[in-house]
Amino acid sequence: MSMIQFQQVTKKFRRHQVLKGIDLEIARGDRVALVGSNGAGKTTLIRCLLGEYNCGGKVEVDGLEPRRHRTEVLRHVGFVPQISPPLKMPVGQLIAFAAGVCDSDPERMYGVSERLGLDARAIRHQPFNKLSGGMKQKLLISIALGRDCRLLVLDEPAANLDPEARHGFFNLLAEKKDKAAMIISSHRLDEVASLVNRVVEMDQGQIILNDHVADDVAMTSLLRARVELVRPSEAFAHSIGDWGFEGSDDGLVWEGQVAGPDRLRFLGVLSRYAALLRGIQLRETADG
Repeated sequence: MSMIQFQQVTKKFRRHQVLKGIDLEIARGDRVALVGSNGAGKTTLIRCLLGEYNCGGKVEVDGLEPRRHRTEVLRHVGFVPQISPPLKMPVGQLIAFAAGVCDSDPERMYGVSERLGLDARAIRHQPFNKLSGGMKQKLLISIALGRDCRLLVLDEPAANLDPEARHGFFNLLAEKKDKAAMIISSHRLDEVASLVNRVVEMDQGQIILNDHVADDVAMTSLLRARVELVRPSEAFAHSIGDWGFEGSDDGLVWEGQVAGPDRLRFLGVLSRYAALLRGIQLRETADG
């Protein structure tokens, strides 16, 4: 039985038809990449799923309509929005509130934050809206993944994460993959391709692709990477440095680690410097 059902879902803002009869079923264990360009309707579909919008057609989560049974549905949903809400409450108060809403242990949320490289307890008195973009993202992920949920809805979830935090995030998702359905929204498939087993592509308010994909990459894998250049480049050094790579004294050889699900994204970065590349080595580490 499908956990999530969209049946002929429509949504209009004034005269603009944003969703045009969406039919989609998602089961527990499905990890769906919801992709499409900005304006395709992805975020609107997610907001209909979370009960934020009235819409035409029918939306159900475990047989409940999110708009009519919002509190009950959201109790079992972990949501990471693309844009952080402008919350002024202190971090500790936010965690306590979020844990109380879903009857979870706040210590689990603090534990998840540590795995993402954020000591949430050390910043518990700081207002959420004063945190950096990366810290906000880590905290929202910690709240979403530090609870028992049957559905994870992640809108561009790793956009502000450093490579080490992304690896921790992928490990956390791996622990949830058989227990929950996941919808991971992104405007770029290479950002999420290795995390999912289904791809749903939207364009102008319609689904134009709905397909299962190979699920061969371990979400917890780690790759050892070595990149050799024909000549040093300051621009390349800056880009590869963001991935935590270290270079040789002459700037011609760079080595570091890449999370397995990030391999396509990493190769996309390297493709920008194709004329500089002498060689690339990627191999899975024993502890990956």
